[in-house]
Amino acid sequence: QVQSVESGGGLVQTGDSLKLSCAASARSFNRYIMGWFRQAPGKEREFVAAITRSGASTYNRDSVKGRFTIARDNAKKQVYLQMNSLKPEDTAVYYCAASDSLSTRTVEYDDWGQGTLVTVSS
Repeated sequence: QVQSVESGGGLVQTGDSLKLSCAASARSFNRYIMGWFRQAPGKEREFVAAITRSGASTYNRDSVKGRFTIARDNAKKQVYLQMNSLKPEDTAVYYCAASDSLSTRTVEYDDWGQGTLVTVSS
């Protein structure tokens, strides 16, 4: 079981950058795939990025490729999402979660945090 606490959200302008952090408490953090998801008002939660256990491979949704980078530090039990060139359509609550398998599907992930709000003004 992984308990996650997200932080780093805020109000920024179009083109700005933010770095989100997710602090996870798990005895064996490095056995989990970690993912970032987001949920905009009135929309379903959607996959943003995922990273494998070692951090060697990452996967992003098409709309954030080249702008967002997921990373992890297993020693610190942290997952990060560096977001550059932010757009108004990136506005959402961002969540991190853990999974036993590499997937872009929300149902494959458990132990959701409370999320951190990112608002991008135009």
